[in-house]
Amino acid sequence: MSLTLYGAPRTRVSMPRWYLEEKGIAHELVMLDLAAQDHRQPSYRAINPFGKLPALVDDGFQAPDGGPLKLFESGAILQHLEDHHSGEDRTAAERSLTSQWLLFANATLAIALFVPSNREREFPRLMEELNRQLGSGGPLVGNRWGAADCAVSAYLAYLPIFFPQEDLTPYPAVQELITATQHRPAYRRVMGLD
Repeated sequence: MSLTLYGAPRTRVSMPRWYLEEKGIAHELVMLDLAAQDHRQPSYRAINPFGKLPALVDDGFQAPDGGPLKLFESGAILQHLEDHHSGEDRTAAERSLTSQWLLFANATLAIALFVPSNREREFPRLMEELNRQLGSGGPLVGNRWGAADCAVSAYLAYLPIFFPQEDLTPYPAVQELITATQHRPAYRRVMGLD
């Protein structure tokens, strides 16, 4: 069985890469050259017909066409990795809550951060509630760091990189999570900070 993760710099591949590193899951990383249009080539479009990154090929699972399972979308990849490769048992409720947080991160939080009109309108409200949700200092789902934490933390850690002017002092739990994320060895390796 093997996992192959496809990505490129400045794509959401950093989230599944970080998760794989944190959990010590063996995989092959294939970085595509976006400038050379590698993601538009038929060989890659056979993996992700939309030509977007990241994508995952898991030959430990058979797809309906008889070939290996091919997944795109970082949230779907994270969910699959946690459900089938983390070696951690999760209850049905924990899997559903993880799905909720993955969808929140990739739909609600990402749009609130990176779409300027949404950032002005939704950022304070979302940060206020996230600060409350993160106040316990524990994982978002269950009693161990997982895919939900990976996705939400990754987006929050982008804040000081892309929006250094954003005042986060009203959100101390968010600030603590960003600092803790930036100090995680696996995160630092994946983000090239070491």
